[in-house]
Amino acid sequence: MDRCVVLVDAGYLLGAAASLLAGEASRSRITVDHTDLIGSLRERAEAETGLPLLRIYWFDAAPDRRPMPEHRRLRVMPRVTVRLGALTRADGRWVQKGVDAAMHAELSELARNRACADVVLVTGDGDLLPGMMSAKEHGVAVHLWAVQAADGDFNQSEDLVAEADERRVLDREWITRWVRARDLAAACPPAGPRPEIAKILSAPPAQQPAAPATPEGEPARPRPEEAPAPAAHKTVPTPKDLAGRAASAAPAATPAGQPQQPHAAVLRWSSDRGWVERPGDAPSPGDSLPTLAQVTNAEQRWADREEDITAIGGDPHEVGQVFARRWTERLGDPERLTVLWTEYPRIPHRVDGELLRYAARFGLLAHKDDQIDEHDRYAIRAGFWRELATRVPGGEVVSVDD
Repeated sequence: MDRCVVLVDAGYLLGAAASLLAGEASRSRITVDHTDLIGSLRERAEAETGLPLLRIYWFDAAPDRRPMPEHRRLRVMPRVTVRLGALTRADGRWVQKGVDAAMHAELSELARNRACADVVLVTGDGDLLPGMMSAKEHGVAVHLWAVQAADGDFNQSEDLVAEADERRVLDREWITRWVRARDLAAACPPAGPRPEIAKILSAPPAQQPAAPATPEGEPARPRPEEAPAPAAHKTVPTPKDLAGRAASAAPAATPAGQPQQPHAAVLRWSSDRGWVERPGDAPSPGDSLPTLAQVTNAEQRWADREEDITAIGGDPHEVGQVFARRWTERLGDPERLTVLWTEYPRIPHRVDGELLRYAARFGLLAHKDDQIDEHDRYAIRAGFWRELATRVPGGEVVSVDD
């Protein structure tokens, strides 16, 4: 039938909204106007699908499946149906049980009975992928809505994104219509100690009991609290400690007539494997350039992930160009790019490592040893230099041998 249905994963919607506005995915950090929320969902669903709303299904969890006050408010609203799973505590945190299964069953049933033409899913869980595929096979158009991520990371299953017919992002402006961050400092002011506790704290310290008398000639036994503390265990020196000892033990000057000893390698973190700096080596100008992560803010990181999933095909040459485009645009210093161009074809090792890690997101890994194929490495780096050549005066376009 020509109607639309909205299926909302409340844990995803409210948790992501709390992360975006309050900095952590705790629903206690936000206050929600459920009337405005339901009205906004209905208005947007009807506008994007062009169909009247049949119903909004609100999937959430509660201890023992007993409705909480917010669930009682929601279930009496027109065109709203609440489905509750179990909320259990495991390993010190609350875990939902049965919510995904309920959403999957409802989605499949609606599609099988042809109760609607379009379904809007507000979720990020990849477990709904089979239900989404089943709904599409029954001729239902699936719209997937995402909440803008707070830290730039992707908060939806990439499989869901790939399978959806349409996808929209609920941005901060839309979310702030119905949710507000809660000021915990104002809501819970620090309270002083209770009178009975204050009385105990203000009491004078108790007198230590006198030591019992001992017969003459017998040594006094120490009390348990006066017993000497056991000797501390020897600690294993860290690489930083060893480096400090080596520096302090090094001679101040070399006697005349004796050959100078070669410089010792400086200890490096394990993430810089294969790169050893020596005190006498002059750093390359390109090594001082920041990485893409250092010049990217949270909003840009989120937009990059959106582009990676929806617009980037994953060709090695294209991946190198996309990385270089983002890096050069955010670097904001054309003169530094000119200096880097003089070091062609060497890419600064930190930037090169970040480039290859970025390429690994697109599946450019050999199945044998989880390493990028050598031919793909050449193509990725050639794409990087080709993009850089378009931004450096006098830069020559790098050709790639297929």
